[in-house]
Amino acid sequence: KSLYAISDYIGCMSQANVDYLLKHNPEIPPSAVEVCPNSIEPLSMNIDECVKSQIREKYGIPPGTTVFIYGGNLGKPQGIDFLIECLKSNKSNEKVHFIIVGSGTEFNKIKAYLAKDKPINVQLFNQLPKDDYEILVNACDVGLIFLDKRFTIPNFPSRLLSYMQACMPVLAATDVNTDIGQIIESGNFGFWCESGDLEAFN
Repeated sequence: KSLYAISDYIGCMSQANVDYLLKHNPEIPPSAVEVCPNSIEPLSMNIDECVKSQIREKYGIPPGTTVFIYGGNLGKPQGIDFLIECLKSNKSNEKVHFIIVGSGTEFNKIKAYLAKDKPINVQLFNQLPKDDYEILVNACDVGLIFLDKRFTIPNFPSRLLSYMQACMPVLAATDVNTDIGQIIESGNFGFWCESGDLEAFN
């Protein structure tokens, strides 16, 4: 609150963050708060179909499948239990392939599920060099975002930028307090469902 009091401007990543901040800190003048989205300078990757197939072959991704990628932190805030539910419900779906890249407190939970259930359409990587990750993302079809359904503070995961950089559609499963789903759907670059709603996700 002391920091807010001495700040001329306060930047929030989305309108939901602005609304939350002002609601819980009525002493802040609304004129000092603005939306300042997380952003990057876009770089054109221009990966053609031949290169894309080579990358998929390198990582052992079955040809002809729709490839979903989740990249980023694998911790409590991401609602990993629901991610595992989604993997379970699609383990016999030969049309899709899931790639999970990241690290965090829940990495071993996913690893244990894969060791037990042995789904043939899921791959798990514990981090990749940034350049390798960016190339792999560009060889996938759909970016995944997960957040725990219990969140009351609006979160806005920065991994959205990697997916947008790759010009790929996004499927987000989050709590109802973040507006990332509204932004994805109003921008016509993906779909949103509430975390925990397996039918809606599928």
